[in-house]
Amino acid sequence: MLSCKPSNHSSSSPFNKFPKSFSTIFPSATSAFTTYASISASLMLLRSIFNDLIPYPLRKHIFSAISSLFCFFSGKQTIIIDQSDGIEPNHVLNATELYLSTKINPNTKRLKVSKRIKDKGLSFKLDKGQRITDSFNGVELKWRHVCYEVEKKGNVTEKRYFMLRFKKNNGDLVMNSYLPFVLKSAEMIENEMRVLKIHTLGNVHYGYKFKWESIKLEHPSTFETLALDPELKTMIVDDLNRFIRRKEFYKKVGRSWKRGYLLYGPPGTGKSSLVAAMANYLKFDIYDLQLENIKSDSDLRRLLLDIGNRSILVIEDIDCTVNLPDRGHRRNGQDKQLTLSGLLNFVDGLWSSCGDERIIVLTTNHKHRLDPALLRPGRMDLHIHLSYCGMHAFTVLAANYLGIEGEHRLFGEIEVLLGATKVTPAQVAEELMKDEDVDVAVEGFLSFLKQRKMEEDKLEKDEALKKVEDKESRELKIEHKYLKKDEALKKIEVKESRELKIEHKYLEKDETSKKAEVKESQELKIEHKYLEKNEVSKKTKF
Repeated sequence: MLSCKPSNHSSSSPFNKFPKSFSTIFPSATSAFTTYASISASLMLLRSIFNDLIPYPLRKHIFSAISSLFCFFSGKQTIIIDQSDGIEPNHVLNATELYLSTKINPNTKRLKVSKRIKDKGLSFKLDKGQRITDSFNGVELKWRHVCYEVEKKGNVTEKRYFMLRFKKNNGDLVMNSYLPFVLKSAEMIENEMRVLKIHTLGNVHYGYKFKWESIKLEHPSTFETLALDPELKTMIVDDLNRFIRRKEFYKKVGRSWKRGYLLYGPPGTGKSSLVAAMANYLKFDIYDLQLENIKSDSDLRRLLLDIGNRSILVIEDIDCTVNLPDRGHRRNGQDKQLTLSGLLNFVDGLWSSCGDERIIVLTTNHKHRLDPALLRPGRMDLHIHLSYCGMHAFTVLAANYLGIEGEHRLFGEIEVLLGATKVTPAQVAEELMKDEDVDVAVEGFLSFLKQRKMEEDKLEKDEALKKVEDKESRELKIEHKYLKKDEALKKIEVKESRELKIEHKYLEKDETSKKAEVKESQELKIEHKYLEKNEVSKKTKF
């Protein structure tokens, strides 16, 4: 409480110029400042204690309850348009932001302004915390853009929402007429301002996860400028048109409104240009997904939910982008890694139905490396082989780069060489760009084809020689193998022969020994017989 006692000022103090009763009523400047500082410090201390002791969710409920209490007594109603609905983005927020950008006036205190390099004008948006007032059928509606930070597991992310306040008796008008009007207006504005965008992954604020970031897509590729076989080009365009007009058909047969394309072939055959041509033809945004940045199946699902409708999802060089554990070799905690099963569910599973009018494009230089489960119909519905440059593709490139319409005196020779060499459209384009003079450029390309033909013939000859050498080497190896085998057999035979001789020798020795024993036995018998005979004769004499 402020003290009313007069301060002891010197005679020069300005307070002495006032009556004594007046100076006792108002404190000195020093006393007022001291009191203000004390109160401010106390409030800051209380705020710090309040934030430390009461968790954020509880503080949020307390503030919400207080706000609701004020709204109840003030006769106002509030609508919150949050950033997301569960794990799915809330498209009403984006529509609101786009609509309110047309309502900005000079009274708005703080705005965000931006301009891309090729944009015609500046782009304005409400900064966080700013308010704007709108009017609809004579009803005043007050908007506020609110941003706040949320800490989770040591990481901080920024959340935002729009708050709409109006009188309670206008609730039906706002919810049944005004908000649908905002959505419809935003859709019309978006169609008028629509520019194709290419989206890629970027870190979120204080990033620990990923989100889509976009830039204007200005790739000039069209089906008219693509160096493709005319039948293949017609087939692709007809397939795209059929997909776009069959929304009700997909619903009737119980399938997600999406289609998968596999583009495969050697490098430089125009796979990326075809994707850009598809986007320009359909007016679809492109989402470029790099799988090496994705750490788990759950991250992949979150990214899928953030992909807009009328879009093309592209995964380039999928055969060498990342090594995916297959479905039969999952490790413990499989949801914490990116698996083939998660990718398959992403392309054609329950999660793939979270969105309409989407095209999924996979590109590869080596189709045979991909898991067959990824290539089946329903996942990759159409397989498009982009091969080396033929004559029709060359005439398209010649018209694009050199302005040649019709025939040229060297086209006949070029057609023969194109049929005998392997040249990609990218290589053709590079050669045609080397000179602005048409004849010089065509002659240069013809020389390039001749040189390429010589190199390929030499390479083919070298390969043939190598095959012959490999064949001779294999035959020599086989012959050497048989020689070794014969030598080994011979050694075995010699060994067996020696063993037989030794065995025969032992047998002969045994037989001789046996004969000697028989002879000795016979001699012993004869000797025994004579002894007996002599003994008998002696007995007879006596």
